Amino acid sequence: MGKQTWKAGNMLNPVPAVMVSCQDKKGNTNIITVAWAGTICTNPPMLSISVRPERHSYHMIEETGEFVVNLTTKDLVYACDYCGVTSGREVDKFEQLHLTKVPMDCVSCPGIGESPVNIQCRVVEKKELGSHHMFIAEILGVTVEDSHMDETGRFHLNDTGLVMYSHGEYYALGEYLGKFGYSIKK
Repeated sequence: MGKQTWKAGNMLNPVPAVMVSCQDKKGNTNIITVAWAGTICTNPPMLSISVRPERHSYHMIEETGEFVVNLTTKDLVYACDYCGVTSGREVDKFEQLHLTKVPMDCVSCPGIGESPVNIQCRVVEKKELGSHHMFIAEILGVTVEDSHMDETGRFHLNDTGLVMYSHGEYYALGEYLGKFGYSIKK
């Protein structure tokens, strides 16, 4: 088996394709698509998103220190793509895409009602890394769509139609391969 060596580049794929909603201090809202998002800590619960400073949402997040990560599903993939290629300086994405602004309990910016999971975040640190700046945020609260709850109170996240992004393309979450720890279970 042969291998080629390429110049340095980010080939960590797939990644979640999420829609980040935010709001400035005047109440103007926007949605930005972020594929560079990830979990960074369990206790306290934290995540990060990386955003280019020239993006319209960047300054909203920087100004308020708040945002909501909205998980994307097959039903939202068109909106996810649109929010990644259209500027909020020119169009109200909530209105254009007929997305529902849902008030959140822990932050002042809205979540997206059509998303099965809304993760409410407060920025605790910003790292200027180069083309992108990373917002490190504490997760203050999470809302989940109750239609994906079963009678025992278990949330079935993997039945929501989650979407991932890989090398410029969107994919639906694939087939089940095993549960964490299955490799050593007897």
